Amino acid sequence: MFKGVGTALITPFQDNGQVDFNLFEKIIQNQLANKVDALIVLGTTGESPTIKFTERAEIIKFVVEKTAGKIPVIVGTGTNDTNHVVEMNQQAVECGANGLLIVTPYYNKTNQAGLVEHYTYIAEQTELPIIVYNVPSRTGVNIEAETFQKMSQQAKNIVSIKEASGNMSQILKMIDLSQENIKLFSGNDDQTLPVITSGGAGVISVFSNLLPGVMKKITSQLIAGEYQSARKLYYKYLKLMNLLFIDVNPIPIKFAMAQLELSNNNLRRPLVKLAKTKQNALITEMKELELI
Repeated sequence: MFKGVGTALITPFQDNGQVDFNLFEKIIQNQLANKVDALIVLGTTGESPTIKFTERAEIIKFVVEKTAGKIPVIVGTGTNDTNHVVEMNQQAVECGANGLLIVTPYYNKTNQAGLVEHYTYIAEQTELPIIVYNVPSRTGVNIEAETFQKMSQQAKNIVSIKEASGNMSQILKMIDLSQENIKLFSGNDDQTLPVITSGGAGVISVFSNLLPGVMKKITSQLIAGEYQSARKLYYKYLKLMNLLFIDVNPIPIKFAMAQLELSNNNLRRPLVKLAKTKQNALITEMKELELI
């Protein structure tokens, strides 16, 4: 589907809570100017649980229009209701999406056999390529390496996984068990270097909302085998990557982007703005890096 960096886009809101499409266009154009490899909309970073079905269509169509086929647009459609995922996949198709990001079912947690059934059933209902999303810290469900192997073998359009378990042993096993055409993306910015150097295809990044050019350079250098240059850049920004998770995502990234006038720092409840002490930590590091 892509290789390198895919940005998990924030959804900007006006003060009245409506989607801020003027600011959204500015964000998208900044991503394109810095040559990211894909855009992921309506994921966790995009506050998807608070986006209405009708708003989803508007957002997808807008991003597809503004990218104009230059890079893939991948839409987050995962929920804990298999049939609702199918409905949202159809909406994504109708709105022009190029791929799907589907998180594991949450709360009504299933077992490993249920995960295979869930994903293979969904895959049968669409022709779009699917990125499976494993983030057990949020969902309470972990996809085991053998489970992902089984589902990707049974459904030809399950083509990759966004791995945000943080478990490098599991990630290495997934890479080892995967077919050649299956891509694994780091779901954590701070694991970009070890994942790509171990055979991963890139990262689905929160950090690249803020500094898309930096993450593009890191991933490009790693993929090209320019490890010394990539390591230097990676470690320069590693503290900032981690500070962007000093609170629940996307609270910190929206605050940080506001310092560069790429966000107005509005969130939808139940999320609230970043506490002052945490703001200071981010501002201090951004000043240290001469970003502000």
